[in-house]
Amino acid sequence: MREIRVVGDPVLRTPAEPVTDFDRELRRLIEEMFQAMYTVNGVGLAGPQIGVSRRLFVYDINKRKGHVINPILTVDDPEEIVDEEGCLSVPDRQTRLPIYAPVARASGVTVEGFDRLQRPVRIKARGSLARCFQHETEHLDGKLYVDRLPKNEARKIVLKA
Repeated sequence: MREIRVVGDPVLRTPAEPVTDFDRELRRLIEEMFQAMYTVNGVGLAGPQIGVSRRLFVYDINKRKGHVINPILTVDDPEEIVDEEGCLSVPDRQTRLPIYAPVARASGVTVEGFDRLQRPVRIKARGSLARCFQHETEHLDGKLYVDRLPKNEARKIVLKA
């Protein structure tokens, strides 16, 4: 099983490359990503989080499960909602559980991309699914949720991780 990469690993700070091969290897990778995510009780996981610098993520949240390859995220409703957010790649060093902090995110988004068979996907999302899509898409751009926090708060969290 693939290991979840944690803050400090350069792959998490490097923009991911587009997926170009929609083959058996990609399908296997998606299954491995779901397995890694479920093993640590996550709701979303991006390629870089398992050391694969490719633009894809998987999710399973609020009875919505799927994956998006080469996602493009559009904000539909920019009204920000602040809610607790954590990340599998920013775990507490002692407990290994994600460290949570209040993060502002747009309340409504649309994500467009492809599925594993290279079919177009377009998903409108609100609430926690919209938050998940924004979080995972930022991973693909080399960003972490702590980047949205005041510097002193982010520093405290990174020092605990």
